[in-house]
Amino acid sequence: MAVVTTKAIVLSSLKYGDTSLIVKCYTEEDGVKTYLIRGVLKPKKKGVKAAYFQPLTQLKIVANHNNKNTLNSIKDVQVINPYKTIHTDIIKQSVVFFLSEILTSSIQEEEQNKTLYSYLETAFIWFDVHDKVANFHLLFLLNLTGFLGFYPDMSQKEKIGFNILEGNFSNNIQDKNVIHKNDFYQFKKLLGINFDGIENVSYSKDERQLVLQMIIKYFKLHLGSFREPKSLQVLETVFS
Repeated sequence: MAVVTTKAIVLSSLKYGDTSLIVKCYTEEDGVKTYLIRGVLKPKKKGVKAAYFQPLTQLKIVANHNNKNTLNSIKDVQVINPYKTIHTDIIKQSVVFFLSEILTSSIQEEEQNKTLYSYLETAFIWFDVHDKVANFHLLFLLNLTGFLGFYPDMSQKEKIGFNILEGNFSNNIQDKNVIHKNDFYQFKKLLGINFDGIENVSYSKDERQLVLQMIIKYFKLHLGSFREPKSLQVLETVFS
């Protein structure tokens, strides 16, 4: 067992017993880690608060990490980069639950990946301070594929379709995995841009839903562990 000081982003938390939480975090030093936070739901608990473990909260923790696939423990925790809008804005809240579900099923590795950690940290800070965020989750997920190893291969983007199974552009529009025409046009709007560019991308609510369904299908085809998020309907309602 090692004592590790690391930044960590909360992916999910589940109630355990009457007073404890099991919290899954993506840590900067060791990838995905799961912690048992004992007694945190007791009414008069001092110090560590349950609110620290809301989805996507950014923490600095001192933790015991063991390598035996059992639950780890946190010795000390503080919130860093506290959010101003994410936990109070109902629309952002829905996006947060949705993204935390997707991250929980997409990222499994218990190993360090500082570039991925940095992407998550920067993305959520951006999300917190901006108002025009209706397309944030689309771009967030598409750019996340780059860190998970299946970002669209951009080398032949003059072709008329995109093969979501192969992850590349294609002219073979007879293939059931090739999106083309309007689907392709809408999907392509997100390629190669960063968060500051999404204000220039306009989608109707139907187009946004269409693109989200395509991205989720893309994840499903490329990640064996991926499960369709339960909060998908909530998100679609919020943006309709």
